[in-house]
Parts: sequence; C-alpha cells; structure tokens
Amino acid sequence: MKGNGFEDKQNPLMDLRDNLPSLLHAAPAHSTAVVIPELESSISYESLRQQVMSMAEVLAGAGIRPGDRVASVLPNSLATIVGFLAASIAGTAAPLNPAYRYEEFCFYLEDTAARLLLCPLEGADDARRAAQQLGIPVFSVVTDNQGIVSILDAPQRASVSGPSPEDIALVLHTSGSTGRPKRVPLKHRNLAVSCSNIVNTYALSPQDVSLCLMPLFHVHGLVASTLATLLSGGTVVVPTKFNPLSFWRTIREHRVSWYSAVPTIHQLVLARMGEGKKPAGAEQLRFVRSCSAALAPQVMEKMESLFEVPVLEAYGMTEASHQMCSNPLPPHSRRPGSVGIGTGVRVSIMDDRGGHLKTGQVGEVVIQGPNVITGYENNPEANATSFVDGWFRTGDQGILDANGYLTLTGRIKELINRGGEKIAPREIDEVLLAHPCVAEAVAFGRPHATWGEEVEVAVVLREPQSASELLSYCRERLADFKCPKKVHIVETIPRTATGKIQRRAVAAAFSDAKQ
Repeated sequence: MKGNGFEDKQNPLMDLRDNLPSLLHAAPAHSTAVVIPELESSISYESLRQQVMSMAEVLAGAGIRPGDRVASVLPNSLATIVGFLAASIAGTAAPLNPAYRYEEFCFYLEDTAARLLLCPLEGADDARRAAQQLGIPVFSVVTDNQGIVSILDAPQRASVSGPSPEDIALVLHTSGSTGRPKRVPLKHRNLAVSCSNIVNTYALSPQDVSLCLMPLFHVHGLVASTLATLLSGGTVVVPTKFNPLSFWRTIREHRVSWYSAVPTIHQLVLARMGEGKKPAGAEQLRFVRSCSAALAPQVMEKMESLFEVPVLEAYGMTEASHQMCSNPLPPHSRRPGSVGIGTGVRVSIMDDRGGHLKTGQVGEVVIQGPNVITGYENNPEANATSFVDGWFRTGDQGILDANGYLTLTGRIKELINRGGEKIAPREIDEVLLAHPCVAEAVAFGRPHATWGEEVEVAVVLREPQSASELLSYCRERLADFKCPKKVHIVETIPRTATGKIQRRAVAAAFSDAKQ
C-alpha cells in the first residue's frame, strides 16, 4: 500500500500515555477537564483525577479485581466518565446502552460476566431487574451540585494499582451479521494509541473545547470526543443528550472549537438553521467531524458553506478502538465521499482469497495497527473468519486511490446502520422467530433520508397475526433503535436460485412496497 504522506506526525505524549489513567495527567491540575451544562459547573483535571481514583478504590472495596467486569447503565454525564475511568482502573469497564430492554440486559450482563452494575439513582428499572435476576450487585451513582460523583452506600475503599498497557480497559459488544453480538476486548494500549491518533489527526491542543454529542457507551463519543480531548489537555462539554434547540447556544456559551457526530445529527442541526445564515457561535469552530455512517457530499457542502469551517469525514469501528481513517485538516485535501487516509493504521484492500489488490481495485477493507484488537473474546469462529495474516477484515467494501484516500462502496457484512447504530439483523430475526405465530423472519435495512437505514422485516406466519401485534412484540424485547418500523407479512421469503436467503435480495424485493 502506498504511504499517505502523514506518517511522520508522532505524538510525543505516547511514550508516557500508555494507559487511561495517564491520560488525565496531560494538563495542569487547575485546567478545566469536563463541563456539564445541566449542572452549570466545570470539573478541573485535579478534581477528575481525585474522583476517578476515589471511585476506583470504592469498586476495589466492593471486590472488583483486575479483569472483573463493571457494567454501567448511565446517561451521558460526569458520572459516566468517572465511572468508566474508575472501572477501567479497578477492573474492566463494560458500559451498556440504557435503551436496552430487560431481555437484552440479561444477555449482555451474563455474556460480559459482569460482577457489578452501576446505575443512576432513578430509572434503569429493566437493568436493575436483570441484574437482580442474575444475582449481580447494583450500586447507585449520584452527582451533587458541586459536581462530585459518588456511589451511595459505598463499601470501604481498598487500594488499587495502576493498570498495565496490556490490561483490558473496556469490553463492548459489536453486532455481527450472523449470530449474537461479539465481545470486543479493548486494552489500555489500544485506547491510548487511538486517542493519540485522533489528537494527531486534528492537531488537538489544550485550547480546544470538544462538544460530546454521541453516547458514551460507544467508542465514538467515548474515545473521539472525550478521551482524546483529555489526552490533549483540552475541555470536553458533555450535555445529557443532544438537543438541536440548544445546540448553538451551547457552542457559544462554552466556546466549543469542534464536535463530532453522525450524519443524522448533522442533518438535524442543518434543519434548524432557518434562514440559512451563519449561526452565532460558528466563528469559534475550528472544524467539524463526521463518523459512524456515510456523510452525503451535499450535506458536507452545505455545512461548510454555512459554518465556514472544514467538515472532516472519518471512518471508525469498535474493533479498532474507533478511528481508522480521516480526511485531514487544511491545507491537505479533504474529499467529499471519501473517509480519508489511514490515521496511524495501515489500510489495504483484499480480495476474497486474502490477496492484496492494487490501487483502484474494489475489495474488502482490511486494517492493521496497535489500536486494533488481536481477537474477539472467547470466539474462535469469529476470529478465524475476521483475521487474515495479521490483518483485520472490516466487512466493508472499498477502494483506495493513489494518494491513500479510502472510499467505501458498500458492506459485505449484512449489518443495518441506523444513524450510526450497527444492528445485527439476525438478532431481530431471533426475537420474531420466538413468537409462536412466526415461521420465518428476515430483517433488513431500507434506505432512509434521516437515519441512513431503517429496520424492516419480512415474516411468514404459521398462524394468523397482525403486523401491529408483531411490532408490539418486538418493542417489548428490543431497544427502540432495533425495532422494525414495518413488518411485511408474506407467503414466502425471496430466495436465490440455490435456495439461500440474501438480505439484500429481500430488501430489493420490497423496494417498491408502499410505506
């Protein structure tokens, strides 16, 4: 593969920053680390360090040891950041999506082998019920008006030692096109390298202020917006949730210099632009980043025209501790429709026999790098198919040009990408197949103007049942973003000439169905 011309940018911090606790020492003690708009308070690096170590000692006092999984079900907040970092020091963090339903929590808590669950004081009823069912202790996390995070009824503290670069800091699940989600073990070294790559790519500095719009149970918000900012010594602003009505006010009040989001959020921001004039606060932005789903060139063009800053599309995935490629800052070229060049990661295009293809040829995108996992956890079958000669197979189809810019042309894996959420269609199939009236079920993604793709499903019934009742059945068992928005009740499922079901063929068969 040709070099991209940017490999010589090395981060001098990387010799020192090889685990997550060390990232917190990149800035002076008095510098602002985190701002929570809802609390109207800011947290210094010194306060963040103290709170993280205090909670790590509490977790150790609760019996957590290196390698033990600490699950959490927390909304974006200071508590989420403190809880994640503390869990990664005392054991291994395993954050979960608060939108999951009871049965999903049962699966993820059991599959992760969680030893303890952190929840907000109120809510998270399904998660609490699942933990109780599995015999997992639940601790409530609270934050006072001064921005101090603590665990209610905390046990006596115990000492903790700093994790090594090879210790697993974070376990996340990633959707597969077949079977259940796979466990992705991310080491401290993986995450530290990824943060360094992001700092280098966007020349982040202590003067930068990041706005975290993505959930902190995914690597996009956790690594790109938050941990990389902490490594740079900058400030991260963390609203509880994205609100397009207060978006520009937040940017103005906190002097945000960059933010990263999925295209769906970018489109929602544009939809609130009104007369189309440059919004107040945009003059503070240095760049805008887009990742986790394809950014339409016309959306990029409109954003750049209105905001008057570069919009940089990037490419990431959980198995790479997030970022793999990005369009670079000016004066280097940023290319609409391309996810840019490798950022501290080797990128190549491979054919289905494992051979590397020449520039300009379409094939599967494969990657290598110190931020990439070496294998899924306890999943030899997935490892056998996902790694070839030390290269990780992304499941995405793409093409590299002579300058190393990658353009994604499709997906080989049959995942549904709804607003950046990767959904395994097989997981939806299995829920519906458990219904006594369903004989066959095939979920698939349909193009959607806002979400990129929306979930639909074709079912063959063995007994009469209405589509609305099947949708209600799904809503009780699946997080909202996974639930089909339409059920097609059919006599037969479309198949290939050899009798195989291909989800793309099923989707195509319903492309003309009335919505």
